[in-house]
Formats: sequence, C-alpha cells, structure tokens
Amino acid sequence: MKIPTAALGILLLSSAIASGGTRTSGRLDRALASAEPADQIAVWVFFRDKGNTLAKPGADPLEFISPAAFRRRARVLPANTIVDETDYPVNEEYIRQVTPLVTRIRQVSKWFNGVSADATPAGVARIESLPCVAQIDIVQKYRRGADVETLQTPPPAPTALRPSATGALDYGPSIHQVEQENIPAVHATGNSAQGIIIGMFDNGVRLQTHQAFDQLRGRIIAQHDFVDHKTSVIPNNPNFSFGAHGVYTLSTIAGYVPGQIIGPAYGATFILARTENDSSETPIEEDNWAAAIQWAESLGVQVTSTSLGYLTFDSPYTSLTWQDMDGRTSVISRAAVMAARRGVIVVNSAGNENAPPAGENSLMAPADADSILAAGAVTNDSVRAYFSSCGPTTDGRIKPDVMAVGSIDYIASATDTAGYTYEQGTSFSCPLTAGVAALVLKAHPEATAMQIIKAIKTTAYRPPAQTVRPDNFYGWGIVDALAAINYLGGGSHPGSPAALSASDTSATGFTANWSTVSGASGYVLQASADTGFSSLVHSYTLDYDVTSYPIAGLQPGTTYYYRLQAAGTGSSSGFSNIERVTTLRVTAATYTLSHNYPNPFNPGTRIEFRIPEQSNVNLSVFDILGRHVKTLLNGVLPATGGTAYFAIWDGTDEGGVNVASGVYFYRMSATGVSGASFRQALKMMLLR
Repeated sequence: MKIPTAALGILLLSSAIASGGTRTSGRLDRALASAEPADQIAVWVFFRDKGNTLAKPGADPLEFISPAAFRRRARVLPANTIVDETDYPVNEEYIRQVTPLVTRIRQVSKWFNGVSADATPAGVARIESLPCVAQIDIVQKYRRGADVETLQTPPPAPTALRPSATGALDYGPSIHQVEQENIPAVHATGNSAQGIIIGMFDNGVRLQTHQAFDQLRGRIIAQHDFVDHKTSVIPNNPNFSFGAHGVYTLSTIAGYVPGQIIGPAYGATFILARTENDSSETPIEEDNWAAAIQWAESLGVQVTSTSLGYLTFDSPYTSLTWQDMDGRTSVISRAAVMAARRGVIVVNSAGNENAPPAGENSLMAPADADSILAAGAVTNDSVRAYFSSCGPTTDGRIKPDVMAVGSIDYIASATDTAGYTYEQGTSFSCPLTAGVAALVLKAHPEATAMQIIKAIKTTAYRPPAQTVRPDNFYGWGIVDALAAINYLGGGSHPGSPAALSASDTSATGFTANWSTVSGASGYVLQASADTGFSSLVHSYTLDYDVTSYPIAGLQPGTTYYYRLQAAGTGSSSGFSNIERVTTLRVTAATYTLSHNYPNPFNPGTRIEFRIPEQSNVNLSVFDILGRHVKTLLNGVLPATGGTAYFAIWDGTDEGGVNVASGVYFYRMSATGVSGASFRQALKMMLLR
C-alpha cells in the first residue's frame, strides 16, 4: 500500500488556525497582554508543513503504526489513506529552530504537526518570526470544577429498573453500578471483553498492587507518564491523592474480586496513560492528553476512557466558555475526533458542572466532540445525578450521548490494597460506558466504532424521568450492554472448531493449534492432565482470529490433552475433538528450549533453557524474514543444575534501539563436550 504524500487534515488545521496577518491566536494575544516578562506560558507551535520528513511512496505503513492499529484503521479508512501525512514525524529541523527560543519542549504532536512548549512573551515573539511556523496558540490548562467526587456512605438497595441475570459471578456491592447497564447478563455468556485493548487516561494509577488488579496486571501491555515523561504511571509524588483517581476509574472498569467488585471489562487488555498533573492548580493540560491519544492509537487501542471533569482555567489562561463547546475549538476535542475517525471508540465523561442556565450548556471538552460517546451520570434509581453536565453543543448536537451509574459507585481504595470506598461523578459513569463498548466490540469484532456507538445509543433505554428521547439531560438514555449486542445481528451460533496437532513441543510446553469457524467471537482453549478435563492445568479465552496459542509451565515427560470451544454472540459451540501431546523428557542427553514468557510481551520477555552437559551455547533473536536482530547469549556454560538458565530480551536490537511490533523467532544452538548438538527455534510476539 502506498502512503499519500499529502493529508487533508494538516491542510485544514493550517487554514483553520490562521487568521489575518498575525501568527498568534486571539486566546494567546489575551494571555500575552496580561503576562509579566518572566512569565512562562505554555504554547502550541504549529508548523507550515512537515518538510523533508514526508514518507517516500511505497513506504511500509508499519513504520508509523502497529499492526493492531493498522488492522483497526483498515476497517474504516480507504486503503490509500490508512496512513497519511498526519502519521509522519514532525520535522526535526523545525523543532531544533524552536528549542533555543523556549524554556522546554513539552510534547511533540505528529497529528497537529507541531510542538507544545513553555516560553516567555519575548520567546513567543521570536518564535513568530520563524518562517517554518504557521501559528502559535495557547495550551489550554484545565482545573477541577465542583468537587462532587466525595466519599459516600453505603447506598440503600436500589429499585431495579431493568432486571439482569448475574450468572455465577458474585459482584458484591458493585452489583448496584453494573446491573442497570445489563452487564451481568453479558458476563453470563462468557464475555468479559477478553482481548479488547482499552486505554485509560487519568492522573496515574498509584496502587497497582490493589487486589482488584491481581488478575489485570499481566494484561497491562503498555503504560506511559506524559506529565513526568517516564514509563510507569505511578506518580513520583508520595501524596496519596496523586494517582488515586486512576485507581478509582481503573477498578470501576476492570476490577475483579468476587464478593467485592467486578467491572464490566474485567477480561480486557489495558494501556495506561498519566495525563493529569496533580501538583498543578491546572492539572489537565491538553497537550498531554493529545500526546496520549496519539500514542495509544498508534499501539492499536480500540476503546478509550477519559474521566475528566474540568472546564475553567487559571490566569493567564483564558477559559473556554459554553459557547466554545462545538467540538472544533479545543485541541483536545479535535484530537478526540481524529482518534474516532481512525476507528477508536472514544468515551469521555460529560462533566460535573450541573445543569446550565436556559439556552446554554455545561459540557467540558472533549465531551463536545463529534463521533464519541459522552457519558452522563444517573443514580442507583435511574435519576439524573444533580451534578451531571448537560448539552446541547453550540452547533446543536445532543449531549450527553448516554448515561450510566455515576452516583455512589463502589471502587478500590487508593491507600489500602484490600480496601474499598464509595465515590460519585461522571468519572465513574464513563468507565462503565467504556466497558459496555468493549463488551459489544468483543461480541461483534466485525463492527466498526461508529456501528457500535450507534448500537449503544439506539438500544439505551429511557428512564422514568425522561419524557422525550433523546434530550440534553439523559441523551439517548441508560446504556444496555446486552441489548446493544443483540442489536448488531441478534447473536451468532458457531459450530465446533477442530483441534489440530500440537507444534513446538518442549519439556515444559507446546503450542496448541486449531481451525477457525464462522461466526465465532472468540475461543476457549482448555488443557488438562486427563481426557475428562477434570484436572484442568490451563484455560484461556482467546480472540476470534487466533489459531494457535503456546501453553507453558508444564511438567517434562507428561501427557496432556487439549480441546476448544467457539464462543458466539448468541451461543457457544460444543467442544472440539481432543488432541493428545506429551512433553519432552529431561534426561542427561536432552537439551530443552522453553516457550518465552510472557507472550505476547512488552517491554521484555524471559527465555529459559537447559543443557545436559557443558556446552557452547548461542541464543539469538531473528525477525520474521530471518534477519539477525540480537545475540542474547554466546559462550560456554556448565550443565544445567536444578534451575534452568534464562535470558531476557528487552525488544531492542544490537544497537539498543527498540524494534517494531511483530513476530520474532529465538534460536538456540548448542554443542556439548561429548559432541552432541542441539538446534531449535520458537516464535514470540512483541506488541508495543
């Protein structure tokens, strides 16, 4: 696929921000007028073009985005625009020209072809004179609105508006926040959003060791702190409030402790981004969020959840007003739309700004964006929470889009690894709504983002207080996960898959293989030590397009059995035929190379091996074309004792440069002192 050398998005951005003969926006001009000479102002510097960084015709799109992002985009974009100029790097020479004129570069944005930076008024004037600069604007900084997310007492038992089946799961106190959305009925079908990639943008996640995340931690495939520019989203500041909100929202969508809390998407895979700086009185800075959504989208995120409840700014940052809520004014709203156009289901809290005066709105960006889901909050009795923000947008669109429970939600504590508390706000209706979107996507992996949004809005049900549907208080109503799934085709009923012979058999594992069946939304893979499968050693829930999976951690010289079941959106199939496989025995004359763990992985993976005698061992990594990537080990080792040897690959080449996502092979070659030789290669998946 050839990549186009021009992109309409950048051209539209340049024309939209340019006005008159000046390169500074009206918002920035107002800030400069009240600023002192030494004041540091956060500004956007947008460039006229991308100069010599334009990709050459025929360039590989996977140089710019991950395979997962490519697959998601290919569902919604024409083949010749899956990757365009907005994905090309910002011209480094332009950045070098700006750097000495500012205090620091904050973020670099490919999508908006510019950088954000801190600069003095004099620095802004010097930037304006650069020929490469098209426009300079202020970075909007948001502060918290009314503090409604306060500790709550346990709620009384609500009157259930919509009954739902709870299946075998014990939701504990969290049942009050998931039953209105009919989430337990979907869980009862075996759907917990397994394999769906969800991005959470918040103030970090301080207490990642909370028991609610015990089953989740291994499915966090990437995290990044866009405030302090580091990998971990655990804030540096030890104050418990730093990163607490992220604990609350992540536990709402993905917590899993039977008898306490079960979130709607407890089986999903997660990307975490810290975009909020709690040490500032203006904690939400739009350049951090724009950088995060660009990063997550390139990794293949499918659903995002952002629980921001902010609108006003501190001096010299001029506030957005209700009149600016048109989906086109703020950078954060434009970035949300760009992600949506690339096939991401963007979910945002509507805001905690109460009902507005007649003729106005109380929304906050990016809830005003088009093609996203803005989630308002209802109580446990299906009444709009008093604080939940209302529309319409200034261009006349209904907002919020839908509602979910955002009052007295049961969440994980940010200070006690086994503690829980109650809070409220659209911060919690947002992850519940995003979780519903992930469940629908899991049930209908063939559906596009806009089809899923339409299904969720169309099947949302009208609460008693809503007289007209939709309106700007409740939107289309309260989300119904099962109804949305059934709306997209009524469910599929796949036949049984066929288990195929195992491959890559080693002393500690093997790869199970099977054929796919039409209509499957996923597969359940079971491995057992007996043919009756009463002694399960592993059970995996896998995505609909997976046809093989490595099973590791087994005993040498032992016989195992595996079988599969296809999951459909309407029902599951019977089990497949049973395949038998015996792991290799470890003897004095046996070399073994184990399957890497974890797999898929990011950023690193562990490779174990054993040798029966002193041997010259080489362990190297190759790409899918057979090209050498990195040598992990090359030398003489004594015979393996009680503990296996291991090597770690950190996803870099010989030069220490990160390699791209994809399939790689690791190969072990060994020659023993007796003359015995061994050579084996196994595959692994790097997912950035």
